[in-house]
Amino acid sequence: MKKHSYKNELKTDKSYYNTLSRNILFTIIIVSFMPLIFVAGILFIQFTTTYTAKSTAHLDTLVKKHRQNIDVFLNERQNNINQLASMSTFEKLTDHAFLEQQLAILQRAYGQVFTDLAVLNDKGEQVAYAGPYGLEGADYKDAQWFKMAIKHPHYISDVFLGMRGFPHFTVTTRQFKEGKPWILRTSVHFQAFTDLVKSIRIGETGVAFILNQNGEFQTHTSLAIDKPKELYNKMLPKEMSFEVKLPENTIENNNPDILKNSSNTAKHRDKNELSIQHRRIGNTLYVATMLQNKDWILIFQQDADDAFANLNRIRLTAFIAFTLGGIAIITMAVILSRRMVARIIRSEGEKEMMNQQVIEHGRLAALGEMAAGIAHEINNPVAIMVEEAGWIKDLLSEEEFQKSKNLEEFQRALDQIQKQGLRCRDITHKLLSFARPADSGNHIININELITETVNLFAHEAKFSNISFEQHFKQNNLQFMASQTEIQQILFNLINNAMDAMRDIGGKILISTEKEDKMVKITVEDNGSGISSEHVARIFDPFFTTKPVGKGTGLGLYICYGIINKLNGNIKVKSVLNEGTVFHISIPAIEETE
Repeated sequence: MKKHSYKNELKTDKSYYNTLSRNILFTIIIVSFMPLIFVAGILFIQFTTTYTAKSTAHLDTLVKKHRQNIDVFLNERQNNINQLASMSTFEKLTDHAFLEQQLAILQRAYGQVFTDLAVLNDKGEQVAYAGPYGLEGADYKDAQWFKMAIKHPHYISDVFLGMRGFPHFTVTTRQFKEGKPWILRTSVHFQAFTDLVKSIRIGETGVAFILNQNGEFQTHTSLAIDKPKELYNKMLPKEMSFEVKLPENTIENNNPDILKNSSNTAKHRDKNELSIQHRRIGNTLYVATMLQNKDWILIFQQDADDAFANLNRIRLTAFIAFTLGGIAIITMAVILSRRMVARIIRSEGEKEMMNQQVIEHGRLAALGEMAAGIAHEINNPVAIMVEEAGWIKDLLSEEEFQKSKNLEEFQRALDQIQKQGLRCRDITHKLLSFARPADSGNHIININELITETVNLFAHEAKFSNISFEQHFKQNNLQFMASQTEIQQILFNLINNAMDAMRDIGGKILISTEKEDKMVKITVEDNGSGISSEHVARIFDPFFTTKPVGKGTGLGLYICYGIINKLNGNIKVKSVLNEGTVFHISIPAIEETE
């Protein structure tokens, strides 16, 4: 029944300590992670917001810059044609040689941006042409670009193939002769315009392209975009342009105050129309803006992973650092929780041991009181025995007993009774002196006398254990201030330990004193079994003992250490297994003058 109860108690203790360990572990982890998560979260959000804003601003600046470049390019082409038309008459421009000359001048100035020049009458007939495609006499009356060009003073068409079968767009200006409109047009080289847009690149996936209002590409691109018309509509500015009706005679009067792209209606754009628009569709970022002189939209496209590659790398680094930090925290939490629980278990064990020692000391105290009482009781009859032996000895001195033939034997027996009685009285006096409560006051101690007195207490026991004592006192009067009871307790513990080490084998205990450097030095040396090196470092720890269970409390040397430390002294030990042990004690001495 007791065995079963003990097992249940062990299981309960183990379960309790496991629960305690988990609670401590979780508490440390929560307390450690909460500020870490809070601070890291705030820094992460702020950094992400700042980095995103910085990246977006960089893209905005890039797109605005290239929008400006494209607008300047288109405006320059438009102005080139406008200037040529305003400085030349219809007759000159319809002269093939003159037109070829003007085309050559433009190409020398701007390269192959201008591919040809042509003059058209109000019926769409091409009356003059200069260029490599041989389009003299071509009829464009049904072409969409011509219908728009005849209505607008200035016009830039969308990209189309036309009669030449190559993608290009046309830039036109409208003039009047005798009230009838005529058109000067030029074709802009498609690749030159595409190269201007293709120069917009960021990262590995960032590309740019232009869409018209029908969702048609106005630049060459290798992208495969589904439903470009929907993309165009999604990327339009939120505030769209509105239309204002113009007077009917605008076309006829060629009013110079009218905006460049005017016809029967002119488009007035709000500033927001030229603002930057941002969209994220799936894992793709889009940044777009309207071009100034066309209903074209410039779109920059980049994969989100590419656009935020640096941010992702920083996030990964932060995640790795956070993970490693978390692992370190958890590891330390596990170690600390185990150490704390182990310390609690050890403290509980020490507490339990201390409780046992308190009980044991209570028993020893009771035994000491009982021994003192017994010693006192023994002392009285012993005293009577000594007195009676002396009285009988006095009687034997009378004449009537002098002639007894056993007189000498009687005297010898009485002397022995008296001697042993006095010895018993001396032992009980010393036992009573040692059993008295400790005197906390300090007095002048003559260490040599106290050593001799303490050794006498062990003399009878040492004789039966084949142990001898030697005392070497280099000076006769070695004194220091201390409690006699405490010093006697130190000597008692050291001598008792030495006798325990030699009880089965016998040996010699050497106790010596001397004065050196104003310190009284006491040496207690034995040639017993010795102490192993791993135990020497712990012999002054409380409750540590090398004696068998029930033979020692483990407090004797701990108490000795405390008493000597209180006296500003020190105690050292040297021991070799199976050779012996030496204790050196040093206590501040007092001079004779003191």
